[in-house]
Amino acid sequence: MVQGVRIKDHWKEQRLFERRALVAGCVIVGLTLTLVGRLYLLQVMRHDYYTELSQGNRVRMEPIPAARGLILDRNGNLLAGNQPAYQLELVPEEVPDLNASLKGLVKLGLIEADAVEELRRTIRSRRPFDSVPVRLRMSDEDVARFAVRRFEFPGLDIKTRQTRFYPEGELAVHALGYVGAISEPDLQHIDRAAYSGTALIGKLGVESAYEKQLHGGNGYREILVNALGRSVQRQGVLVPDLRTHAPAAGEDLVLSLDLKVEHVAEEALGDHRGAVVALNPQNGDVIALASRPGFDPSLFARGITRNEYAVLTDNIDKPLLNRALRGAYP
Repeated sequence: MVQGVRIKDHWKEQRLFERRALVAGCVIVGLTLTLVGRLYLLQVMRHDYYTELSQGNRVRMEPIPAARGLILDRNGNLLAGNQPAYQLELVPEEVPDLNASLKGLVKLGLIEADAVEELRRTIRSRRPFDSVPVRLRMSDEDVARFAVRRFEFPGLDIKTRQTRFYPEGELAVHALGYVGAISEPDLQHIDRAAYSGTALIGKLGVESAYEKQLHGGNGYREILVNALGRSVQRQGVLVPDLRTHAPAAGEDLVLSLDLKVEHVAEEALGDHRGAVVALNPQNGDVIALASRPGFDPSLFARGITRNEYAVLTDNIDKPLLNRALRGAYP
């Protein structure tokens, strides 16, 4: 039996190849036109939009804290003011190893070992891009000690901030109250944006009751940063127009207290535990509000340590107790 032999149809195969080549060519041309169109859209039509985005990647908004309002007595004497101080701050998203950084600060003597856990909780409760104060007030020795080891602590830097000071020390402390570092509970009831870059908040007394008026409104400035988030200075045509918005200082507060009368009242109490309140019978103004013993509110403003706080709370005379308002007397 003779087996059939299939004859190859070269013309049919050539036509099939030409059709496939034509389809492939059309697909390639279509994809090329799509790519060219997309490039035209990105490079030409939306050039300004993406240029602005690229500038935004290297321009960071840095808050400018407002100066806290002053507290004065009825005669204009200063009871609470502000003074510049060096402050150690940390940006969580720029710190590769938080635990290692905190341990390193303990070794340098910049923070206490028993404060690390609380500090860690505070840092984690803040937004990753917020600057969190680690040490509120640094001495010249502290600054020098950190500066020589600065390269070991990415994400940490020394900032010049204004801190609270009380020129009269303990005088009228229970009326004035004090300011302290913003804690995790404080973050639950404040506007974080309004307190960005701010380390202190009123904790007690007048400082707390009039916090909104004393705080003021923060400003901001745009700064040029590199890939590591560090501020840089660069010249050239691609440097954006950096804007600055000045902060609005807090309102000054004039109290009805008379510093001289307050001083006399506290001197009269001496070392005794007790309270003196002097009122103007005509209008109810509080002329003096003394409670002894007292404490130095600057301890809280600079960042009170655990040991210092324990000394106050364990003191049998209870200096933190405002006897004029909370004392129980027959």
